Amino acid sequence: MKTEPKSSKLYGIIVLYEMQTDFLIRALDGIAQKDAQKRLDTKANHIAWITGSVVYGRYYLAKSLGVEVELSTIELFKDNRGIIDDATYPSLIEFKKDWEKVSPLLQDALSGATAQKLDEKLEMPGMEITLFEMISFTSYREANCIGQIALWRRLLGYAGMNYM
Repeated sequence: MKTEPKSSKLYGIIVLYEMQTDFLIRALDGIAQKDAQKRLDTKANHIAWITGSVVYGRYYLAKSLGVEVELSTIELFKDNRGIIDDATYPSLIEFKKDWEKVSPLLQDALSGATAQKLDEKLEMPGMEITLFEMISFTSYREANCIGQIALWRRLLGYAGMNYM
């Protein structure tokens, strides 16, 4: 762990955060841009959408923690938009750049978050949750999305994801 968090509630989440920061890059390793938007005749979310939605999740958390950061890939994901069938999504290279830009800023913000900050309420359509609950959900979702990309690797004929 790079920095000990102010709130012990975040220790395990930050450990996962650091792993997932690396795992997303590993999951995308070697995937050709031509394959990033393939859906294999299904309605499943493709790799580009999954990646962008995870980048947007970190962007949203960063903003919730007071971090101002400009990212080039988030327009198609605002307000947690689902996949748009005929959209052309940014390249995996662009998503990786935004991931590498937002991740250290968010990690610093997570490490510096106080218990009081984590208890702040976030208003969502039809619900209210604490910032800590949103951080927890986002960590869970990131792991799930990385797993989906790892599955897509195999479905598209790539080698399995390398975790080392």
